[in-house]
Amino acid sequence: MKTPWHLWVIGILSLLWNAGGAYDYFATRTGNQDYLSMLTPEQLAYLDAFPFWVSLAWALGVWGAVLGSILLLLRSRHAVAAFLISFVGMAGNLIYGLLISETPMTAMASAGAMVFMIAIVIVAVLLIIYSRRMRDAGVLG
Repeated sequence: MKTPWHLWVIGILSLLWNAGGAYDYFATRTGNQDYLSMLTPEQLAYLDAFPFWVSLAWALGVWGAVLGSILLLLRSRHAVAAFLISFVGMAGNLIYGLLISETPMTAMASAGAMVFMIAIVIVAVLLIIYSRRMRDAGVLG
């Protein structure tokens, strides 16, 4: 089946979007001081207090999304699984930040940051739906 033009557009845009998340993860986890200087002491303490499973969920969320975008561009049906794994990781991170953490992320986030978090969830769901539709249409093999 011929690759529809929108797959290239969605694939490239999603890779750029998810690369931003990968940069955030990498800069935070490697202790990039220029990047971390943008955070408040409370935000740094929140990140430092992550239990192992939350760090793992964050990694799955970020790297699963990057892999999903790459697999989408490669027309692989495994893009669906990668985006689903990413969503599970993101959900774990959000559950911790909203319901479990002693300092909920909402207490440290601005209104703009909260809107951005909602946008991340929406984009993740849309990428799952899109990749499933492309798989079901026979575009992803």
